Amino acid sequence: MHIVDGALSNPVVIAGTAMAIGGIAMGLKQLTLERIPATGILSASFFVAALIHVPIGPSSVHLVLNGLAGLILGWAAFPALFVGLLLQTVFFGFGGVTVIGVNLLNIAAPAVLAWLLFGRLVERGTPMSGAIWAGVGGAFSIAATTICVAFSLALTGDEFIPAAKLVLLAHIPVMVIEALLTGAAVYLVRQVRPDLFTAVKGVAP
Repeated sequence: MHIVDGALSNPVVIAGTAMAIGGIAMGLKQLTLERIPATGILSASFFVAALIHVPIGPSSVHLVLNGLAGLILGWAAFPALFVGLLLQTVFFGFGGVTVIGVNLLNIAAPAVLAWLLFGRLVERGTPMSGAIWAGVGGAFSIAATTICVAFSLALTGDEFIPAAKLVLLAHIPVMVIEALLTGAAVYLVRQVRPDLFTAVKGVAP
């Protein structure tokens, strides 16, 4: 999921960084004081989940949990995931400094999109139905992230298309695992802290 420095063309890097900055700005506007603890926890969860990499060919796979962050935080997933991504880059060299904007956009934009599509469905109904929709949202986020990564690589040049296809195939098992983990986490949160989902009701679709 982490594209490294030098892999992308300058136009792709510049455009991705600009859009990522816009996403962070939107997220900070919606990040209330009450939601900071949840934001910190989800940022830390993303940071830890991505530490375990399983190599597959020239790429590697790992958990992301961006769907969970998006379903709970909405647009605030952008600053939350940015902090985790920045720490991964600085301390472990995942990805790179110049492409951190593109990497953030590829991870956070699907998280927000999952919230826009499934947020209301997760919030309404029983905790079990919410967990099922959360699982769908979790799998969707990984699928959308892999497509974004593949698209970023394909935009840079045809030579990256084989790597883009490998990224898509390698993350199919991750989609299943993320669906199960996201569904279980949302079921628990719906039981103990259902207010985390209603806190952004005013800005949900």
